[in-house]
Amino acid sequence: MMEVKQVLHMNGGVGDTSYANNSVVQKTILTKGMPILEDAILDLYCTTFPKKLSIADLGCSSGPNTLFVISHIIDTIKMKCRELNHPLPEFQMFLNDLPGNDFNTVFSYLPGFYERLNEEKQVGLGQCFVAGVAGSFYGRLFPSESLHFIHSSNSLHWLSQVPQGLQNEMGISLNKGKIHIEKTSPPNVFRAYLAQFQRDFYLFLKSRSEEVIGGGRMVLTFSGRRSSDASSTECYFQWELITQTLNDMVSQGVMEQDKVDSFNIPYYAPSIQELEAIVEIEGSFSVDRIEIMEIDISTSGAKGIRAVTESMLVDQFGAAIMDDLFRTYEQKYVEYLSNNKSNHISLVLSMTRKG
Repeated sequence: MMEVKQVLHMNGGVGDTSYANNSVVQKTILTKGMPILEDAILDLYCTTFPKKLSIADLGCSSGPNTLFVISHIIDTIKMKCRELNHPLPEFQMFLNDLPGNDFNTVFSYLPGFYERLNEEKQVGLGQCFVAGVAGSFYGRLFPSESLHFIHSSNSLHWLSQVPQGLQNEMGISLNKGKIHIEKTSPPNVFRAYLAQFQRDFYLFLKSRSEEVIGGGRMVLTFSGRRSSDASSTECYFQWELITQTLNDMVSQGVMEQDKVDSFNIPYYAPSIQELEAIVEIEGSFSVDRIEIMEIDISTSGAKGIRAVTESMLVDQFGAAIMDDLFRTYEQKYVEYLSNNKSNHISLVLSMTRKG
């Protein structure tokens, strides 16, 4: 079974297939969700007026989006301080992702980031401190009660592992010929994916409850779905197209069927009802706001799927077939969008730490 912690990462660098150059959809999601983030950070600041703000961005990835959020948070607080004639707090910013993340590219953006802050005269090098934190957010990352604010976007739909229970007692795949949930998947497959998401998100909340101060805030954005029905698969069309591409390659003799049958994407798009239920069971946070956002998907998004999934596909199928695989996938992707109306659904969850 794939070791997600070791394998999963967005394509690094700044090349043609890099996440840095193929994350327009993610930037659109970040931008559209900014009003919710602004409300949360301003409510936190204006309630406590801390001299230091400790903020973590979980699942930061690499590329220009990485510093977009923390830049916006600083600008938001700076405007409020100017309005209230208050001194700026110090900012401690933590950027977190799995160890395989391209932190070198992230850090290469920091000189320009600090230069912009210095040019604005309001936030100097002595007032903003950025650090990288490598590790899974499905566990503790920071000392107890050390954070005021946590942000995560486009990350928590990735599971900590491939769900258990996708094989029968004989070791045969229950989801044969598929790499994710599809309409023809057996009910046990739906249940296995939901159960894994429930375990993971509960552990995420439990870990953050120990790290965030009472009254601290979290704003989390997930790929999600409108329907409360777990068998709804309208949000998974990209995985179905990869499945079709892989099965085409099996029929052409490029790979073996067993390779496809034993591969499953560790990804789950929750509903609002599922999120609210887990938050209530864990009990450490209160939900302030939860909203659905729709993002138009363009045909250029095919390269974005490569930037996101290639590390996992290489681990299972090898690097040699990637260009052919994604060439065919892109053709299927463009054809699908020319015949189907499909929007990306994101759920934005804003919460306060109780206590």
